Amino acid sequence: MALCPCCSGYAFEECCASILAGTPAPTVVALMRSRYTAYVTGNIDYIEQTCARNAREEFNCPEVERYIDEMDWQGLDILRVTEGGAEDERGFVDFAFHLKHKGKPYTQREIATFERIDGRWYYTDSEVNPKGKTVHAEKIGRNDPCPCGSEKKYKKCCGS
Repeated sequence: MALCPCCSGYAFEECCASILAGTPAPTVVALMRSRYTAYVTGNIDYIEQTCARNAREEFNCPEVERYIDEMDWQGLDILRVTEGGAEDERGFVDFAFHLKHKGKPYTQREIATFERIDGRWYYTDSEVNPKGKTVHAEKIGRNDPCPCGSEKKYKKCCGS
């Protein structure tokens, strides 16, 4: 009994096998895991078939086929899931996959968006290596009131 390549900890037959064979994925996580397994096993048709129309138009089958063969897939981490349950119409999966290319390890993080169309989940797009929100720090002058609320000048309080 081989474990599923998607790193769920379940056997392949109990995890992604039926979804790859055509059973609709019940959640975005199940679809995400099955798509990762398709990358690992080289099932390019499944990857393309689970793309929504806009993503399918951008899907470059020869390019995917070329790089899939060059990768040594090392694992998948599901970091966070927003919506994407059995009752939802959209869902988001924050994930990271790990691989080796020419012996060098790589990790790529993405936030993928999925949409349910006619009862089936489809991948629509993703943000690769998402950046956190930019934090703007306000510069405090020496003679400005101290932001700690002491009513003293910054230079006489926290800035000293």
